[in-house]
Amino acid sequence: MTRIFSGVKPTGHLTLGNYLGAVRRWVEVDQHRADALFSIVDLHALTVEHDPARVRRLSRQAATLLLAAGLDPALCTVFVQSHVDEHTRLSYLLECTATDGELRRMIQYKEKSVRALASGESVRFSLLSYPVLMAADILAYRTDEVPVGEDQTQHVELTRDLAVRFNQRYGHTFSVPKAVRPPVAARVMDLQDPTSKMGKSHESAAGIVHLLDDADVVRKKIMRAVTDSGQEVEYDREGQPGVANLLEILAGCVAEDPAALAGAYTSYGALKRATAEAVIELLRPLRERHTVLASDPGHVDAVLKEGAERARGKARPVVDAAYRAAGLLPAG
Repeated sequence: MTRIFSGVKPTGHLTLGNYLGAVRRWVEVDQHRADALFSIVDLHALTVEHDPARVRRLSRQAATLLLAAGLDPALCTVFVQSHVDEHTRLSYLLECTATDGELRRMIQYKEKSVRALASGESVRFSLLSYPVLMAADILAYRTDEVPVGEDQTQHVELTRDLAVRFNQRYGHTFSVPKAVRPPVAARVMDLQDPTSKMGKSHESAAGIVHLLDDADVVRKKIMRAVTDSGQEVEYDREGQPGVANLLEILAGCVAEDPAALAGAYTSYGALKRATAEAVIELLRPLRERHTVLASDPGHVDAVLKEGAERARGKARPVVDAAYRAAGLLPAG
């Protein structure tokens, strides 16, 4: 059976972009067709300045939202990355496989290090090395497919390179995974800056729809979305990025083609209203289930504990084999 691994980083509240770009496909497709593992990758949240209490709070919230969205522990494995030691065990072996040059070429490292320096912060070594930990997250499970957005494709390519290199040096140990992307709304853009991704950790939330925003907040954010000069509703990513973003969000909500939807609207206002109502209806059942699950944290903890045990059982033989292949003595 195909094995899938993907994760969410608890650096901010999950957004509509996370849901349309990843989580909904995990729920509707991936957990039914594959041996699927979905992780709250909390160790990745430590690569920049952070509040420990906030990381814990957002990790629990993310887990609760994934379950509220419809991930079923009977069908897939939901767990917290730091609960499975094999991730960090394997990461060091892969650091010994990666090169300084290929890590410094990572686009996210370049962007985040520039922002850190500009704000007077030091750049942590983990910001440079975290793509190796991401590779360990994937390779520890002999993953076949990694559902990712466009911004993470480069990291999956690094993972593939490290798997091939390790296998060539020490014998076949890892599967070589491939990145897969959903056909629609793979990258939802900020409503106030349609040239930037709708991210969890942006300083301003004005252009970000969070999964737990209530209906009035969602409607207000979408009705205030930046559009473009002109009046025609056309699907043109380059010429009309604001309108294209709204059409892609609407298409993601109703599972239709954004270019085909454009012809149904004669004004930006009508498109915004339709998009707002579609998003509200899409998120309503998720928010309702989240309220129920959040009132029973013991249930969420039990799911995460069972998920970590299951994940550990899958990863440990692979990582032990990698240690042996690299020349390390067994622990006895």
